[in-house]
Amino acid sequence: MREILYRIVEWIARCHNYLLKLNDAYEYNFSDKQLHFLVIGCIGMLILLITYPIFRLLAKRKMYLTITGIYSFTVIIVLTFAIEIGQRLSHTGTMEFADIMYGVMGFLTIFAAAAIAKGVYLLLKYIIKKKKKSQITQDINNTQNENSLN
Repeated sequence: MREILYRIVEWIARCHNYLLKLNDAYEYNFSDKQLHFLVIGCIGMLILLITYPIFRLLAKRKMYLTITGIYSFTVIIVLTFAIEIGQRLSHTGTMEFADIMYGVMGFLTIFAAAAIAKGVYLLLKYIIKKKKKSQITQDINNTQNENSLN
C-alpha cells in the first residue's frame, strides 16, 4: 500500500514540477495556488465532459440505480482512502491497500445484490403486467364471441 501511494505521490510531484517549469519557461508567473486552480479546474471539466454523456444516456434509459452506483462508488473510493490515511496519521491501525480493496469489494457485492433484487422485482412486475394484459385481451375476445353467438 505504501509503495502504491508513494508512486502516486511521485507521479503527481513530477507533473507538478513539469507544470512549474512550463510556468517559468513561458513567464506566466502563476502562483502555486493559481496553478492548482487551473489544473484541478481543467481535470474536473475533463471528467465532466466524459461522464455527462454517459450519465445522460443512462438517464434516458432510466438506469438511475447505475448512475447512483457510479457516484457512490467514487465516494466509497475517496472515503476508504481517507480512512486508511487517517489510520496512518493517527496510529490507530495499519495502512494497507488490502483494507481499501476489501471495503470497495464489500460495497460492490452489496450493490450487486441490490441491483439483482431490483432486476428480479422489475422482471416479476413485467410478467404480471403482461399476464394481466393477456387476461384482459382474452376476456374481451370471449365477450365478443358470446355477443356474436346471440
